[in-house]
Amino acid sequence: MTRAAVAKSRVAGDEPDRLEGFSAPREVDRLFGHVAARAEFEETLKGGRLHHAWLIVGPEGVGKATLAYHLAREVLALGDAEPGRRTSAVGAGHPVFRRVAAQAHPNLLLLRRSWNERTKRYSQWIGVDEVRRLRSFLGHSAGEGSWRVVIVDRADDLNQNAANALLKALEEPPQRTVFFLVAAAEGQIPVTIRSRCRTLRVNALGDDDLKQAVAAALARDGYDTDADTLETALILSQGSVRRALELVTGDGITLYRDLVTAFGKLPELDGPGLHKLAERLGSPSDTERFELFFSLLLGLLERLIRTAATGEGAIGAEGELARRLIGRNDLSPWVETWEAIGLAKADAMSLNLDRSLLVLETFLRLQRAARAHRA
Repeated sequence: MTRAAVAKSRVAGDEPDRLEGFSAPREVDRLFGHVAARAEFEETLKGGRLHHAWLIVGPEGVGKATLAYHLAREVLALGDAEPGRRTSAVGAGHPVFRRVAAQAHPNLLLLRRSWNERTKRYSQWIGVDEVRRLRSFLGHSAGEGSWRVVIVDRADDLNQNAANALLKALEEPPQRTVFFLVAAAEGQIPVTIRSRCRTLRVNALGDDDLKQAVAAALARDGYDTDADTLETALILSQGSVRRALELVTGDGITLYRDLVTAFGKLPELDGPGLHKLAERLGSPSDTERFELFFSLLLGLLERLIRTAATGEGAIGAEGELARRLIGRNDLSPWVETWEAIGLAKADAMSLNLDRSLLVLETFLRLQRAARAHRA
């Protein structure tokens, strides 16, 4: 990590979902992938048929918020013009880009989880007080041009009262106002809100777009990495830029290799090592590492099951692990284990359960599945 990247990581607390040490989505000037979604929006913009609300849905870390800001700048750059009349591109040198990046554009409102000074954490949900900021924002005349934009990042974090408050704004949208709702879990958004939005679905990035996006982020924010680490991170990221960056710059690759080693010892467990791991991952203040660990574990387990069933999908030594641990006619215990771990992890996050205990229980589940195979 370079000195510039370290400095950036110390001031990266202004947005709840920002990846520490990297530029926020509003500061990113290059967008990779999502060609169909961009084309769909551009068609309505150029055709003068701009819908008032857009729901941007897709997997974690693939650039949904970056896309939302990209489209928001397109709208804000219209100024007093109608859709289809804009002539200049909104690149990094454009005044709109600079003001949005600095959180200084008067016609842009971001709704997000709020910071709690007492607990020194971000709220778990977007509350109604945050959404009530819409009243004053939509109540005054737009300055510096007549178009206004509201970004909700993320809409699946809205609690019930906040969702109801947002719905009122979507039901009677002011003229020349566009909403962008970003979400990974579409099913958690009330159908009444979804029905008033036009949906843009984005997917995991393809290999070329992923490689370019990761390389651009590393260069922009001053990170250096070796070719082997980068290649492994790209393979494990499953099309997620965020996950690739976490792997490259943190201890993600080490976590993955430790997981492969632990799986290689099953059904035996390294008790002391396991307790150290549980202690390291159990801190409520280190959610990113906890999330990364379980994403790597569930991804590894999924690939092992797929490899045992089809002979394809393994990365490196995973093929041998699949052959040793899982038989083609013995998939059920492992599928059930994969599902149980995913549900237990989700419960731990939503109910604020003991994370250290979850790590220990996870390896006991893996041990039982491995013993069932041997039996």
